Amino acid sequence: MKKTTFLRAAGLGLALALAATGCSGGSKDDSNGKTTITFLTHWGPDQVTKLEKSAEAFTASNPNIVVKVQAVPFGNLLSTLRTQGASADGPTISGIYDLWLPELVRDGLADTAPADVAKDITANWPSNLVTAASSGGNVHGIPNEVDLYQLNYNKALFAEAGIAAPPATWDELLDDAKKLTKTEGGAITQQGIGFISGWGSGAVHPFLSLLASNGGTFLNEAGDKSALTGPAALETAQLYQKLVADKLTDSSKSTANANTTGPYLDNFAAGKTGMLIMANWWEGSLKDAMGDRFKDVATAGIPVGPSGTKSSSISYSWMTTVNAKASDAKRNAAWKFLSWLNGPDSGANGSSAMADILLTMGILPSRNSDLKANAAALQTPFLSSYVDALKTATPFPTVIGGQAAADALQKQIESLLNGKIDGAKAMENATTEVNSAIARAQK
Repeated sequence: MKKTTFLRAAGLGLALALAATGCSGGSKDDSNGKTTITFLTHWGPDQVTKLEKSAEAFTASNPNIVVKVQAVPFGNLLSTLRTQGASADGPTISGIYDLWLPELVRDGLADTAPADVAKDITANWPSNLVTAASSGGNVHGIPNEVDLYQLNYNKALFAEAGIAAPPATWDELLDDAKKLTKTEGGAITQQGIGFISGWGSGAVHPFLSLLASNGGTFLNEAGDKSALTGPAALETAQLYQKLVADKLTDSSKSTANANTTGPYLDNFAAGKTGMLIMANWWEGSLKDAMGDRFKDVATAGIPVGPSGTKSSSISYSWMTTVNAKASDAKRNAAWKFLSWLNGPDSGANGSSAMADILLTMGILPSRNSDLKANAAALQTPFLSSYVDALKTATPFPTVIGGQAAADALQKQIESLLNGKIDGAKAMENATTEVNSAIARAQK
C-alpha cells in the first residue's frame, strides 16, 4: 500500500526532518519537576505548527508537562520509530499506520492504553477503528485519521453516456463501463473504469473493497491464512477478468508513479476515465488537477456483487501510540496529552484539536463526536458518501505479516489487469503467496 511508502505527497507535503528539534529521541524528565515528552510525526510544517500550538495550549493547563514535536519524512517514520523507540529516551508518542501495530506490540514498542483511556476509545470511536487500534485484546493507540474507498465518477461523462445514476451492483457497473468506454482504431481512448497499478494500496484496496461488497474477506478470521479461495474472491477476480477481456479498462491509463500520482490521476482528471475506486484523501489532488472541472466529480458506494448483501469499503486508519520503553512519568504524561488532544474539549465548537488539524488536510477525523461537530463541513458532494460508508467499512486486517500479504496480492491483481493470467489462477497464486508471506512473518 503506497501510503505506507509515500503518503499523498501533494496533500500532506511530507516534511524533511525539522532541524530545530532533530529526531534524537525524547528528553529526560526535567530536574525541575517537569516531564518533557516528544511527539514523532510525518506531517508537514503547517500541520506541525498547528500541533505545536495545541501542545502549548495543553501545557498552559498542565504546566508540569512539556510536549516537543519532531518530524521526519514518511519514508523514515517506521525506521525512526524502530531504531529510537527501543530506548527509554526515544520518541514518547508516535503517529503510526494501523498495519504496523501488531509488530510494534510484538516487539514491545507500543504501550497498552490505561484502562480509562481504553474505555474512552471503546465508547467514542467506531468499533472497526477500535479493532484496528487493538492487538491481543488490548487497546494500544488512539485512532485519529480514517481513510476508506468509494466509487469516484465523472458526472459529465455519465450525462454524455446517458447514465442517470452511479452503479449500485456489479451488473450495473459492467453496463455503465460499456457505455462510458470509447475506442479508436482498436485502442481505448476513454476507459469505462480504471484500476490502479504500480502502487500497493491503490491496487489492493479497491479489489478488497469489491470483495467485501461481494461478501468476502482477504484473510480468515484468525488472520493467519488467505480467504481468497472462496467463491466471493473468485467472482471478484472474474469481474476484473471480464472488464479486461471486454476492453472496458486499460491498465496503461491507470498506473501510478513513486509519488502515488501519475497516469491514473491524470486520466481521471482529463476525463479519460469514467469511474475509479479511490480513497477520500485524494480530493485535494483532484481539485488541483481539475480546477473548475472538479464540480463534475461525485462519489458513491462500492457496487454490491452477486454474493454480497451490502456495500462495504476497505478502511485503514492512523493512530497515536505511546512508547512502552518510556518511563512511567513520560507514559502517563503522554496518555494524558493524547486524551486531551483527541477529546471534545480541546478544539473548536465540540471538535477535538486533532480533528481540527486533520480537517486542514482534507482528512476525515474518526472520533464520533468529531464527525458530529464537523458534519456540515463533511457533507460535501465528494466526502458525504465516505462519511456514510464509515459504518459499514471493512478494516484492512492488522496482523503480523499483513504488509507482505498485501504485496503478494498486489502482484496477482496486476498480472490479472495486464491480461497475463485469468481470475482463477490469480486467486490460486495469491492464496499460495499470501499464506507463505504470513507464515514467514509470524514465525
